[in-house]
Amino acid sequence: MRIIIADDDDDVRAPVQMMLSSAGHRVSAHPDGRLAGEALQKEGADLAVLDINMPGMDGLELLDLIRGDTRYKDMPIILLTGAKNTGLRTSALQRGADDYIIKPFDKDDFLRRVALLGKAFSADHV
Repeated sequence: MRIIIADDDDDVRAPVQMMLSSAGHRVSAHPDGRLAGEALQKEGADLAVLDINMPGMDGLELLDLIRGDTRYKDMPIILLTGAKNTGLRTSALQRGADDYIIKPFDKDDFLRRVALLGKAFSADHV
């Protein structure tokens, strides 16, 4: 599966990229939403993992752009964030996020969620 990551924290982005690559995914990782959005337009993706709080374009803005693009409107999107605010979680899910994971997170649980969302998306788009 092709996965795009947007997270401005190298200490999160690099391990998540390694985790997903080790699980057999092709990963494109970026330090902000703008660069991730540009890469999505050029390379495509099957799933996105987005931080919320990033400089430039944040994860919610990128989420809105992805949901507004007919090519990617149904692509699974996981928000991986340190924001524990339940109102923000609710807003993110209402805006179209498929999952909301709070950092720090369990590696095995994260990989299971990625696999489940990816599998559901693939089944719907065969």
